[in-house]
Amino acid sequence: MTTPPPAGGAPGAPAGGPGPVQQHPARTPLGAAAAERTATHYHPGDGLFAWLSLRPTVRIRLTLLYGGMFLMAGVVLLLLMYYFVREAMQSATLPTLRLGPGVSLTTPDGEVINSQAELTRWLSHYQDIEAERSLNTLLRKALTALICLAVIAFAAGYAMAGRVLRPLGRMTRTAREVASSDLHRRIQLDGPDDELKELADTFDDMLDRLDRSFDSQRRFVANASHELRTPLAINRTLLEVQLADPEASTELQQLGKTLLATNERSEQLVEGLLLLARSDNEITDRRPVELSEVALRAIEQLKPEAATREVELRSELHPVTVSGNGVLLERIALNLLQNAVRYNTPDGWVEMSSAPAPGGVGELVVSNTGPVVPGYEMEHIFEPFRRVKGADRTRSDKGVGLGLSIVRSVVRAHGGTIEATPRPGGGLTIRVRIPGP
Repeated sequence: MTTPPPAGGAPGAPAGGPGPVQQHPARTPLGAAAAERTATHYHPGDGLFAWLSLRPTVRIRLTLLYGGMFLMAGVVLLLLMYYFVREAMQSATLPTLRLGPGVSLTTPDGEVINSQAELTRWLSHYQDIEAERSLNTLLRKALTALICLAVIAFAAGYAMAGRVLRPLGRMTRTAREVASSDLHRRIQLDGPDDELKELADTFDDMLDRLDRSFDSQRRFVANASHELRTPLAINRTLLEVQLADPEASTELQQLGKTLLATNERSEQLVEGLLLLARSDNEITDRRPVELSEVALRAIEQLKPEAATREVELRSELHPVTVSGNGVLLERIALNLLQNAVRYNTPDGWVEMSSAPAPGGVGELVVSNTGPVVPGYEMEHIFEPFRRVKGADRTRSDKGVGLGLSIVRSVVRAHGGTIEATPRPGGGLTIRVRIPGP
């Protein structure tokens, strides 16, 4: 059950350029993968926050909005208060003081006043100075109070934003649980009949429809597994019995062999489609799996075929533990090796390696020699039924065109990534990363 490479190339060979091609899921799972989840992401440089180098969260933006509105209101109030107090001081009048004959006054700054005109002028100047000093003191203290209140307002705004967004956090956690476990989880948000409750109820309705759809799909796969395998097995038995008849003519023997090969290819196609359908769901029962042991078992299974095709198998396996299903992970290694061996050149080689990778993931790498694949075919190598142009579609020795599709589906179900890179001179390097436990 392997996928032949595009015209003129090895399995999975990229078309179009020397750079690696990251394979992304065509449809994302629910929940957290669901927030790769299909949402529109904020990019630095957009809108009001274009000056920020990092992407602010919704809570930070709401905090800035609440705090900014309070700060703007405080500044406006401070300016109005300053204006009204200044107007009041300018309109205030001091009591009239009169100097008697021969009386003089000495001001605090040492100036001697001998006439009524000088006294009036000094009082007016003194009133202006004291008013200005009082206004400056008022402005300084008001600004200090405004800054302290702004800090409190931003903190209160942060807490308020968290409370407002709490239902959204509950929706996100439920979506992640749905993506990582099953579709039976529901949000069931309580509270007033507002926009958030309407969103939660809509999400619950969507999960109900998806749950029914996936249940129907699982029942269909189970029924198809029985209905399709049984007649093919009967056909194979009948053909083998007929071929075992020593009195059968040469033409009948040749026809039986051709039909048996066609039946075998149909069985491989059915098995591949069923495995592809089953592996397209998220893995729920995860266990620690030693990736090097999985790779070693796959190599042992492919040694006879590699020897027949005159392809050398190499390995450089380092212990690394990942989280997943051991049988499906072995299918990844086996399919990659099958494609690398079957779409190789005589006297070529295939190398498989396993090692830890940054980020707590395990990495499985398969490199092989082979013909060069056109660049324009590279983005399609993981699609089902991709074939070499002009290849005989009735032969089953190179699979049915589902090998790499199954690999991508299983990798996706494990939450991993897969990428293919062309080798200079022909062949591929396919790199699979699976998250650790």
